Amino acid sequence: MSLPLFDHDVRTKYTEPPNASWTFGQKIDNTESGRKWLEGEEQGWKVINTEEDTVRLFQLMLTAIVPRPIAFVCSVSENGVENIAPFSWFNMVTHNPPLVSFCCSNSPRVKDTPTNVKNGLGFTVNIVSEPFVENIHVTYIDAPPEFNEWTISGLTKVPSIHVKAPRVKESAFSMECELFQAIDITHPVGGEITTTMILAHVKYIHVRKDVLNERGIIDITKYKPISKLGDELYGRIGDVFRLPRIAWEQEKDKIEQALGAKEQS
Repeated sequence: MSLPLFDHDVRTKYTEPPNASWTFGQKIDNTESGRKWLEGEEQGWKVINTEEDTVRLFQLMLTAIVPRPIAFVCSVSENGVENIAPFSWFNMVTHNPPLVSFCCSNSPRVKDTPTNVKNGLGFTVNIVSEPFVENIHVTYIDAPPEFNEWTISGLTKVPSIHVKAPRVKESAFSMECELFQAIDITHPVGGEITTTMILAHVKYIHVRKDVLNERGIIDITKYKPISKLGDELYGRIGDVFRLPRIAWEQEKDKIEQALGAKEQS
């Protein structure tokens, strides 16, 4: 199947939210897109027992729990062998203390990364953007432990200021981390350790000035982050919209009015 070329000119833009006129208590079928979404339910549901249907469970969850940001982790072994690997089971945990998490599957073998991050030498977590997604993708290769994936990535090492492992120069946002906690996930039936969750304590952040806006936070239109979608798919940010946090004190009269009208109808 022939696919269209990647459009480098596509830019993330800000739009109104999907239903800008939404009011408190409004049902989804109030809009045309909502009605079309509800029509899909007419095809029924498939219920999956996760203890019985394990063959496709992995791919099903990968394609359903999306989008997932990618942690490109640089670590170094006690013998000085450097390793880089991407992980999409990744997210922020808390800002105080600043923690991020990523998970490493132990199948078919324990990966280099969870071994390395436990040695006290520190590691870096680098965010992936559009221009170098192929560079990080190649490091998914199932190379032997002694192989240095830097050699095939085409990426550039930059010395860290606090940890032994380097950071990735091409990444616009890199975090120097120390191990906060490693949590082994044990299967409740078989008893084997299937996955290791790494809680990483962020000690230093390196962020390119050109991706910051006037408020000192990330400008998503310049950042161009890439996510994983399962089924060998990657995705980029399309249109974005803001939905301000709703404050009870400011909106309680409207909420009570909407609920009162609903009760009378």
